[in-house]
Amino acid sequence: MNRRAFALCGVAAVVAPLVVAAVPAASADTASAPRAASLTWEKCATKDYPTLQCSSLEVPLDHDLPHGRQITLALSRVPHTAKKSQGPLLVNPGGPGGSGLALAGFVAKTLPASVSARYDVIGFDPRGVGRSKPALDCRPGHFDPVRPDPVPATAAVETANLDRTQAFVTACAKKYADVMPFIDTVSAVKDMDAIRGALGAKKINFFGYSYGTYLGAVYGKLFPDRVRRMVLDSVVDPTGVWYDANIQQDYAFDARHKAFAAWVAEHDRTYGLGTDPAGVEAKWYAMRAAVAKKPAGKKVGAGELEDTYLPGGYFNGYWPFLAEAFASYVNDKSADRLVEAYERFGAVDAAGDNGYSVYAAVQCRDAGWPRDWSTWRDDNWKVHEKAPFMAWSNAWYNAPCAYWPTGSFEPTNVSNADLPPVLLLQATDDAATPYEGGVTMHRKLHGSSLVVEEGGANHGISLSGNTCLDKHLATYLKSGKVPRSGGETDAVCEALPAPKPMSTKTGASPGATLHGLLGFRA
Repeated sequence: MNRRAFALCGVAAVVAPLVVAAVPAASADTASAPRAASLTWEKCATKDYPTLQCSSLEVPLDHDLPHGRQITLALSRVPHTAKKSQGPLLVNPGGPGGSGLALAGFVAKTLPASVSARYDVIGFDPRGVGRSKPALDCRPGHFDPVRPDPVPATAAVETANLDRTQAFVTACAKKYADVMPFIDTVSAVKDMDAIRGALGAKKINFFGYSYGTYLGAVYGKLFPDRVRRMVLDSVVDPTGVWYDANIQQDYAFDARHKAFAAWVAEHDRTYGLGTDPAGVEAKWYAMRAAVAKKPAGKKVGAGELEDTYLPGGYFNGYWPFLAEAFASYVNDKSADRLVEAYERFGAVDAAGDNGYSVYAAVQCRDAGWPRDWSTWRDDNWKVHEKAPFMAWSNAWYNAPCAYWPTGSFEPTNVSNADLPPVLLLQATDDAATPYEGGVTMHRKLHGSSLVVEEGGANHGISLSGNTCLDKHLATYLKSGKVPRSGGETDAVCEALPAPKPMSTKTGASPGATLHGLLGFRA
């Protein structure tokens, strides 16, 4: 998970002096709900989010022992400004392991003012994440360069990767043996309900991206009568949790990498890497072979190169920057741009180490994984033959689950006929959460509505510049109304056009801002 996904998790630490803020009176929706705990909100404004407030909430480490050991969740809020509130809108960026503190500010700022004014937009760092306590960091520097080549072409390379994996697992078990059994989706969902109670709300509204869609679906399964509205953007396949889902990602990301090569070929005048997509792709793999032998800038080896280009599979707005680095290395024999791209997209800092620790803890605990490494070896060589771009990189990313010490739960069956209409948003060519997952979730959530971005390939598609999608989102949050067609999909929006070369100033666009807040792993 890229470090940029967690860059804003420390939002409360770099703000103006803290001032206690009063909690607005609840609306008719929430007035009679009991308060499980009181929240003290303090100003934690940033330049981008001047009305952001922060708080914290103690919850049981083990929800089956409510009076046992307590842990702390970090919360953020942009309070409603309309006379009548529609209650809390909890937001989650995915991961697992992503911080949601800054996402509350982004959602409140990016929604139409007439919509966001009606909600208390609530962000939170899930248990183990960011400013929540304890925050996991199993093995600081686990992703420091230069790592072994992800492709285990020799027994020695496979052993090096296995040793690194087992060192991570051993470190987690040593540091967090008392906590690891309780870092999982169901526990996080029960935390969400504790947040609801502390807010004094009978029901919550929920808006989740990526893994956040599974988090929302599980909340709906456990607490269907406490859901008012729910938006799930870039939807996890709930039947693939989590080993099968990662295998499917490998094929999808390889397709996106081919799409990147085709885009570079289309713009040969700018990048000078040829007009044949297959030829461009071959040059990328030649670059990979070169840095595997001699890491660029002594930082970017084969694994780091894959980490650098993986975000392009999540958001094509990064393609111009990545293409320039590629062209500079191949044509100018310069590693400077490549190292810069790695530091921007691929390098992992302390927040990224925290995010990965939580990612591993949740995914390994949530569901069963093969415990025989030979199964992983066979499966991933089969994938690599057809989809080599990130098959082995993804395998090692998830490999701790082959050795995880806590044991695993059975995945939650999210099938649900007791929810109000749920709005699902899904791109047809999304790699992190492939399209079929959105269709599966649509079938499992009775009465849900599926809005499809036809030809879209980014991960996280609302509040990212597509006015058609955003109109459906705003209408739903304002009125609860969803589109209906009677078919597999209920509405279709046209995808945004591909980026243009040299459009590297991505920081100002909603898409770039959003993707800086979302985890690069689903």
